Amino acid sequence: MTAGRSGAADRRESRESFKGIALRSLSAAGEAIAQLASGLNTALLAMLLLLWMTFTAATSVVGVGLLMAPALLHTLHALAGRERGRLARWGPEVAAPEPPPTRLRAALVDRTTCRELGWLVRHSTVGALLGLLGVLLPVFAVRDTAFPLYWTFMPEGATATSVGIGNAHTWPDAVAVTLLGVGWIAIILGLTPRMARLQAGLGRRLLSAGPDVDLSLRVAELTATRAAALDAHATELRRIERSLHDGAQNRLLSVAVLIGASRRMVTRDPAGADELLERAQSAAEQALAELRTVARAILPPVLADRGLAGALAGLAANCAVPCRIDVDVPERRAASVDATAYFVVAEALTNIAKHSGARHAVVTARGGGGRLVLSVEDDGRGGAGGNSRAFGSGGEDGGSGLTGIRRRIAAHDGGLTLTSPPGGPTVLTVDLPCGS
Repeated sequence: MTAGRSGAADRRESRESFKGIALRSLSAAGEAIAQLASGLNTALLAMLLLLWMTFTAATSVVGVGLLMAPALLHTLHALAGRERGRLARWGPEVAAPEPPPTRLRAALVDRTTCRELGWLVRHSTVGALLGLLGVLLPVFAVRDTAFPLYWTFMPEGATATSVGIGNAHTWPDAVAVTLLGVGWIAIILGLTPRMARLQAGLGRRLLSAGPDVDLSLRVAELTATRAAALDAHATELRRIERSLHDGAQNRLLSVAVLIGASRRMVTRDPAGADELLERAQSAAEQALAELRTVARAILPPVLADRGLAGALAGLAANCAVPCRIDVDVPERRAASVDATAYFVVAEALTNIAKHSGARHAVVTARGGGGRLVLSVEDDGRGGAGGNSRAFGSGGEDGGSGLTGIRRRIAAHDGGLTLTSPPGGPTVLTVDLPCGS
């Protein structure tokens, strides 16, 4: 009996082990297919850019192509940066090399430009082929595996398989096509992770900073970013502690005092005790409201309930200045990124309402390419960055909250741009990486 129990346990462990291996293989294949599909997107852009580059090179003989060269190089660097962001979403961050020179002649022979050109050629050919296979293989697998379900409805002489070979006239032919579909599934499970690594390897080798590049500036930047993030975290903890100590804690203390006094008065003065209990209830309700306010300031529940678009719409609706929103953020982002975007817009709209004198504001949010770009614009008096107190008519020195915004953004290694000429308009632009 002991041997039988041992055998049953071994079989159960074997089944669980096989199930775990199968789930890991399916997960790896699904992730690889998604990675190959995203690589196909940049590969198609690389093909268009390569065609444009060929046309520019051909027309440079008569001098026309030289006029397009600066825009071409700018597009090349932008596409390479987009590919670095895509690779960072699927693996380790790709350290960008130093920016190329601004002069055209120096930029054409710059090492970074040459490496990006090499990536462009490889990604628009090999990368595009791998991405196309990553998209087509699942389609082939589904079509051929499910062939027995619909082959009797196909017109006479129609091709049976996904690769355009053979016709099915009998059930054995349909089963043979199904076996081909099983073969596609085996190829997907076995090869797509390697295909994804090969596609990504082209960019990781050519778009990253070479070993001869000094990364000390990047290290210093990341060190400063980490320090700013820790400082922002400490400031936020102090703000929460003050809110709890000065607000909810005092309210709850008064509740305890009032309840104690009402207990002592309940026998000799029931009416007075009832009045004290009413005051205690009111104080408890106020404490509860303040606790809710503090909790919302930590991570607004509206983000989980309605998403970033709904949360920004709520901010715009509650803003004292008429505000229009334009949100297009299809990609999923880390919760911390959405929270940062929410607080940035909330702080910006608060400052606009308090200080700018604006009659209208516009909030724009765009997601794509692993980035979230926010823009908050108002038609106020401008002058942000000066000595005034306002965002929209003042700067960080006046206590407008821009320092806090910068610290939140620095925690995500993002960027902030503020344009505010005297007389307006004021435009605050925030670029956040959508890391997990």
